[in-house]
Amino acid sequence: MRVISGSAKGRPLKAVPGMGTRPTTDKVKEAIFSMIGPYFTGGHALDLFAGTGGLGIEALSRGMEAAVFVDADRKSVEVVRANLQAARLEHQAEVYRNEASRALKALGKRGAKFDLVFLDPPYKMTAIAELVLAMQEMDLLGEAAAIVVEHDAANRFDERIGQFVCTKRADYGETAVSIYRRSAES
Repeated sequence: MRVISGSAKGRPLKAVPGMGTRPTTDKVKEAIFSMIGPYFTGGHALDLFAGTGGLGIEALSRGMEAAVFVDADRKSVEVVRANLQAARLEHQAEVYRNEASRALKALGKRGAKFDLVFLDPPYKMTAIAELVLAMQEMDLLGEAAAIVVEHDAANRFDERIGQFVCTKRADYGETAVSIYRRSAES
């Protein structure tokens, strides 16, 4: 695993020890950023099930000005911090060990707003709609926000979740990526 493009291009990223985390492959990461970017001129990202932090780090490397990384696993949080240091992006990041819905509540209380959200939960978790609706209700999403959901290709999520519609879905073997953006009708 490595940073594919931008200011930290080529820097290697550590994996989380054990079998509990499924890092996004470079192929899927490259596909995600070709769908949503590929580069940014500022903005804030949220990597909600951070794992290794690879998606949020890639977003920072490609021009996002700041990112929040959240994972419930202690080892994952340690790896995210190490990977941010390796990419020399730690000064643009906040890293928290917390469960996703509790983290969203804490971010909502402090008035955080995100332009790009990565949801890459364990594949057995299918409560994506609940998370998107919670972020919408807590006003965590910017007007032009994109929500990137990496999930099991066997899972199909609703085309519309609250004010957000699925604008693109692509399958890569057992992995699928669905991109949600705010509907113009909202």
